Amino acid sequence: MATASFPFPCVQKCASIGREKQTVVADMDGTLLIGRSSFPYFALVAFEVGGVLRLLFLLLASPLAGLLYYFVSESAGIQVLIFASFVGMKVSDIESVARAVLPKFYSSDLHPESWRVFSSCGKRCVLTANPRIMVEAFLKDFLGADMVLGTEIGTYKGRATGFVGNPGVLVGKNKADALQKAFADTKPDVGLGDRLTDIPFMELCKEGYFVRAEAEAKAKAVTSEKLPKPVIFHDGRLVQKPTPLMALLIILWIPIGFLLACMRIAAGSLLPMPLVYHAFWALGVRVTVKGTPPPPVKKSGSNSGVLFICSHRTLLDPIFLSTALGRPIPAVTYSVSRLSEIISPIKTVRLSRDRATDASMIKKLLQEGDLAICPEGTTCREPFLLRFSALFAELTDQLVPVAMVNRMSMFHGTTARGWKGMDPFYFFMNPSPAYEVTFLNKLPPELTCASGKSSHEVANYIQRVIAATLAYECTSFTRKDKYRALAGNDGTVVDKPKVSADKLMGC
Repeated sequence: MATASFPFPCVQKCASIGREKQTVVADMDGTLLIGRSSFPYFALVAFEVGGVLRLLFLLLASPLAGLLYYFVSESAGIQVLIFASFVGMKVSDIESVARAVLPKFYSSDLHPESWRVFSSCGKRCVLTANPRIMVEAFLKDFLGADMVLGTEIGTYKGRATGFVGNPGVLVGKNKADALQKAFADTKPDVGLGDRLTDIPFMELCKEGYFVRAEAEAKAKAVTSEKLPKPVIFHDGRLVQKPTPLMALLIILWIPIGFLLACMRIAAGSLLPMPLVYHAFWALGVRVTVKGTPPPPVKKSGSNSGVLFICSHRTLLDPIFLSTALGRPIPAVTYSVSRLSEIISPIKTVRLSRDRATDASMIKKLLQEGDLAICPEGTTCREPFLLRFSALFAELTDQLVPVAMVNRMSMFHGTTARGWKGMDPFYFFMNPSPAYEVTFLNKLPPELTCASGKSSHEVANYIQRVIAATLAYECTSFTRKDKYRALAGNDGTVVDKPKVSADKLMGC
């Protein structure tokens, strides 16, 4: 795009003071977002709904989309991406990915200058060539957009046809027509765009500003604390945004990674626990142990085992705890798949979610020896700790907090919407996954329920101690909040999903 032919000043010259009662209309790719390519977001939908074969189909179609984009029209290129990504998919699955997966990636690519102007206006509208079904959840829930005008996809009996609905892809004149229809005789105050095809809709606004494409590489995305609502819960298997090159690497790596994951799981399941630490390192799994773990409790009469209170990053937390200790530590679990239970190298005991039954079971297990529990009840990927269930504090005063943190470079080892049986495989499919296990000091008697503290006081104290160790933030979110946000259920069923969330509170 030649800036000389663009008849509007750059967005840096747009004042953001005193616009509380004004209306802003912004394009998305290259304007609200730093990146101008929508391929990574189509790739996310393709992989999360259709798997690796759909991602391969999209990748093979992308050169055609690029040729059409540059030599025929922007509209033709986008239609190819929509067809390759969506054809045959359930509309409900696309909506689910748009709510649970895409916001994390969109929010990490927000343009600072465009956001400065967009967020300063009282009424916010986004006008985009992207399918509305993909972007609306993020724009409304996380950026406070009042109106989203995007390309409508064709559907038949609840599935996407791969084609677009009337009036076609929203580019050029179609954008201007959609804006005029939405606002009638009212002129929006500010229009933001980044390419020549945005000029028709920007001319309908009282003021117009453009985002320089050459400044894209220099722009640093808006940090999460400046967003109206942080992305605490998100789903999806991919850690990094799937650019064409990254998508190709993922496709090529998956067969190798799966074989490597099987070897790593076999080593963890079949070898004696004292050898697992060394086997993991030999197979590229990095385990770092910090702090001083307590020695095994010598069993005698009424001695209770130690209850390890772990922060919850993946269902492998108790296994890496056992790896760090060099001995198997049984764990109580919530909803894990039968496959995970079968391949687990440690004893797992399911909680019933009935308070009295679970309390009796945990007490009995502690009489037999040490035990691990993750009182958050579910995993969280971001640097936050969910609310700790207080039941554990009532059952013993032998409490050792353990701060767990992990690193994954390609795949997330957790899911709310997918089959949990694949969680350990996806974690171990990372080229070099890592776990850091930090043992904190055993709780002194005066901070336990034995000295008169309430169970909630003890649970909140341990949550704060672990959060301080990891530099995480405490929240009052629960398992139900997460699953209602990402899967549309309360997390007690391992079936199909749907829906939304919000509420952050420091301890």
